[in-house]
Amino acid sequence: MKIAIVGTGYVGLVTGTCFAEIGVNVICVDTNSEKIESLKKGIIPIYENGLEEMVIRNTKAGRLQFTTSLESCLNEVDVVFSAVGTPPDEDGSADLSYVLAVARTIGRNMQKYILVVTKSTVPVGTAQKVRAVIQEELDKRGIDIEFDVASNPEFLKEGNAVNDFMSPDRVVVGVESEHARKLMSKLYKPFLLNNFRVIFMDIPSAEMTKYTANSMLATRISFMNDIANLCELVGADVNMVRSGIGSDTRIGRKFLYPGIGYGGSCFPKDVKALIKTAEQNGYQMRVLKAVEEVNENQKSILFEKLQKHFNGNLQGKTIALWGLSFKPETDDMREAPALILIDNLLRAGCKIRAYDPAAMNECRRRIGEGIHYATDMYDAVLDADALMLITEWKEFRLPSWAVIKKTMEQPVVLDGRNIYDKKEMEEQGFVYHCIGK
Repeated sequence: MKIAIVGTGYVGLVTGTCFAEIGVNVICVDTNSEKIESLKKGIIPIYENGLEEMVIRNTKAGRLQFTTSLESCLNEVDVVFSAVGTPPDEDGSADLSYVLAVARTIGRNMQKYILVVTKSTVPVGTAQKVRAVIQEELDKRGIDIEFDVASNPEFLKEGNAVNDFMSPDRVVVGVESEHARKLMSKLYKPFLLNNFRVIFMDIPSAEMTKYTANSMLATRISFMNDIANLCELVGADVNMVRSGIGSDTRIGRKFLYPGIGYGGSCFPKDVKALIKTAEQNGYQMRVLKAVEEVNENQKSILFEKLQKHFNGNLQGKTIALWGLSFKPETDDMREAPALILIDNLLRAGCKIRAYDPAAMNECRRRIGEGIHYATDMYDAVLDADALMLITEWKEFRLPSWAVIKKTMEQPVVLDGRNIYDKKEMEEQGFVYHCIGK
């Protein structure tokens, strides 16, 4: 089987490479010629564990190709996955212009049956719009060619995307025909030989499933952050509370870790889009609006703790930041809490020394040279009045606190991810602040 993947971002590149890994002939398409030329050389534009080696291996084997022209390969393939971006418009709704542009190109150039699969996260009803655009272009050409549309939302975690794709806990597919169902079954069967976990459903339900999943996870995060803030006020320990409720099998332990808010390319965008979809249909998502509000407030919680510690006087203070990406194992800083924190610190007159194992270049691209980019975690704390942990990278888990205390101007640590033990930190002479205690 031969397929095309349009869009070479996180979703498209991982999808195409993983399909190539199991023997499918894949052509990845992107309008960015510079990116395509880099990919041909094995240079990938994102940080994702294990992906670079897989891209190089499958490119050399001839199973993975890259091009800027969908038209040139369209009639060689059986399936086209649309994995282009759906950025939020100013009103929070998903921008479908790239998705519909792909559909228009397909309609203008297809000569035979093609299954068109939406991989991007899109609102309910998008598949109908894709079908209408393709049919419109076929009608203009005065030809009658059968085609199918399907929805196949992704559930990849940045930092673990390759493993998620190669060993999925489930695959959700929305189809309208038996032929489309058979094609999708054939594609995914090699990943699920021992336990075929493809969940087939109607297309609107598949489109809705993606938004609902991300919104549920975002809700759990904001709920625990709300509880953490209350724990501080009443003298409770949120980690003990989390352990107590997580042992209930109806609740479970995942996504109950308090912190400084969620970020990334999915949760903020998808929560906004689902709220907007509801409004367009005359309904208010009251819970999700609260989730969004709590999350935005939580991104400033560590800065407020810093202000309180220094009695509101931050002018001239040197602040060390450990972590910049929105989560570990990625260089992604989209909607990252670090961006809000950096802005607040600079406005308050602070000097910033920051270190992240992967996101330094991305931070430079976003905010320039207004902060000091440290060479490592120990360089970051040099003469610092406070250390703020933003992203829980593994290398930050067990530092040499004796060295750090000698290096810092003041032994103050603000732990935005609750990875350190309060008692141990205080025994080593640090003033320690965290979330929910």
